[in-house]
Amino acid sequence: MANPNFDTILSTTLFNYQKTLEDNIFKANPFMYWLQRGDRFRKEDGGAKIVEPLMGTKATGVGPYAGYATLPAGDSQTTNLTAAEYPWRQFYGTVAISGIEEAKNSGGNRVVSLLDSKVKQAEMSMTESMDLMLLGDGSATDAWWGLIALVNTANPSVNFGNIDRTTDTWWQAGYNNATAEALTLSRMTTAYNTVSKGNDHPDLVLTEQVLYEAYEALLQPQQRFSDSEAADGGFQNLLFKGATMFYDENFPSATGYASASHMYFLNSNYISLVGHKDVWFTNTPFVRPSNQDARIAQILAYGQLTASNCKRQGRIIAKSA
Repeated sequence: MANPNFDTILSTTLFNYQKTLEDNIFKANPFMYWLQRGDRFRKEDGGAKIVEPLMGTKATGVGPYAGYATLPAGDSQTTNLTAAEYPWRQFYGTVAISGIEEAKNSGGNRVVSLLDSKVKQAEMSMTESMDLMLLGDGSATDAWWGLIALVNTANPSVNFGNIDRTTDTWWQAGYNNATAEALTLSRMTTAYNTVSKGNDHPDLVLTEQVLYEAYEALLQPQQRFSDSEAADGGFQNLLFKGATMFYDENFPSATGYASASHMYFLNSNYISLVGHKDVWFTNTPFVRPSNQDARIAQILAYGQLTASNCKRQGRIIAKSA
């Protein structure tokens, strides 16, 4: 006979594993790991959309004056303020245990061991799927926005954040070079400097393995510095002008990528991963479907990848070693 406390053991164990599950998913891939560091991740409590306030153009109500001069009252400061709007998106993983598995693992310890293996299986699948999605162009059905859409390199006509970038060119990426040529430090420097302003610089260079190794080969041994925090997280990395450089093996498989090598220059001051405070890798109770000999639970997350300034992001592609 099956354990009468099976549902309680399953639900309690899965609930207790929630934080570990989330941590393991986001520590498995460099881009996801980077999104979870610092202030790049935040939780919101709902609303019809996720809103990022923007400043599209400069205010005109500024300038020198003397004495009792009349200052212009009707400047465009308020009309220049706008916002990017991002739809909430959903993500799920399924944990299922069949009736025969339940019968074979009816003891309390066996139930926990079985569930542990099932959750790890779901964890691996969710990690791969979410990384591919967050690297991609957001074109798959119900997908979250991804890196291609954010940096605006695959299709400038995509209304990212509900803003038309064909007319509002200030919302396009700050640098996009697609000339087929060898990777050089000079070309990387141009991309980095172009999307920088004053002391506001990219803090992540994300690329593919081939370009990561090409960059490493360009360095002298004494120049091969790394981010110690990222290294402690288990990621091989290098530094470029102070920015952490990772490579992600999922680049070629993510939706929207061609075979050409990619290298992104990202500024985390203007990129956020937003999660819903009540549904963020939250598990549902285990239920038995009417037409299956199994118990099933979902692990759910509501969120979105957002940006508040695309001009501070850039990309070079078609570069070779």
